[in-house]
Amino acid sequence: MFIEVRYHCRIFGLRTVLGFVIKFNIRFSKMQVMETLIPINVLVGDRTYRVRIEPENEEIVRKTVKTINTKLIEFKTNFSGKDMQDYIAMVILWYATTATADENGGGYTKEVSEKFNVLESLLDKALQK
Repeated sequence: MFIEVRYHCRIFGLRTVLGFVIKFNIRFSKMQVMETLIPINVLVGDRTYRVRIEPENEEIVRKTVKTINTKLIEFKTNFSGKDMQDYIAMVILWYATTATADENGGGYTKEVSEKFNVLESLLDKALQK
């Protein structure tokens, strides 16, 4: 490949060759990524989707899909008479809220967490007596 680049450099100029090399590298890296991905079928609600994922993430994806389908069934039983799009919207809202609460330390602010820590230390001291 290096010999071809030198040859094209004389004919087309440096800018064209660099553009070719960049495009080739992008295509080659995409090919490498596609080779490492495995296809799996996931069932969300009443539809099956074919998804390509990294092999080490398969268990996480399958657990997430199971959680989503469990919540879909839960919302179907609690709120009957809606269509699947409504249930999926409810699950997305629940999942996003859960993820946001996890990022914020369970939904508590820093001040509340500090107060809980103080209370916990006071309780520990009282129980040690």
